[in-house]
Amino acid sequence: MKSNILIRQRIATLFMAALAVACFSFATFHHGWSSYDQKKVLNLKGEILEYSYDNPHGMLKFKADDRTWTVVLAPPSRMESRGLQESMLKEGVQATVVGYPHLKIKDEMRAERITIGEKTTELR
Repeated sequence: MKSNILIRQRIATLFMAALAVACFSFATFHHGWSSYDQKKVLNLKGEILEYSYDNPHGMLKFKADDRTWTVVLAPPSRMESRGLQESMLKEGVQATVVGYPHLKIKDEMRAERITIGEKTTELR
């Protein structure tokens, strides 16, 4: 009987440790929006070099003014519901991205909206 209790306690301890590691990892690697300078609006016109339409949020490699940016987009579910289909984010497509630069990471920005062709999509 005591061995069953010890096994359950060890399982509970391992579960709690795994949960703590998962929470710490998420908090450490997920950057908050406060990491972006909301006082400095960027309005970039350029070309999509690469894209990702994956969770937790989409991403672009975006060339504008002889500079390549990493552009953080919204989660795929939000992009989809607001009309930004994955098929619109093709390599070589011209786009305009409006957003905020990262405070510490050079050439990274958080997109507020993206315009492809005549379609503007609000991301936040």
